[in-house]
Amino acid sequence: MLRTVLIAGFAVLALAACSKRTRPPGGDDICWHVAPQTDGTLKFNKLKAGVPDLEHCAAELESMRVRFLRLGGSQREVVGAFKGNFIFVERRGIFTAPSLEEHRYLAMVRTGDGRLAVPGAMPRAPEPAAPPQ
Repeated sequence: MLRTVLIAGFAVLALAACSKRTRPPGGDDICWHVAPQTDGTLKFNKLKAGVPDLEHCAAELESMRVRFLRLGGSQREVVGAFKGNFIFVERRGIFTAPSLEEHRYLAMVRTGDGRLAVPGAMPRAPEPAAPPQ
């Protein structure tokens, strides 16, 4: 009985590993804007070339998002891609993942005034001094 359960478990894991994942284009130093189409496919629009790293691509996507909102747009979340990773610009911050189906990892957080910063880069307020004893 245990053998049958183990075999079935390994079969399920093998099938899950073979599932097709949506991967972005690799492109050297190219920041992409990802636009979902009505038929379920994704369209990759070249946003900027010569981008040095993921943080700068995220800043370009955030800038594009803000410009569209100022023009009257309503889309508050933007998806992009850089060097084979998806970038998700959300209200809480910037997240990244190697595919659309995988777990998203925090890349940048929003500060109190809405700017973006690398987690842990902002100075913390000093702890209040303990009263003398």
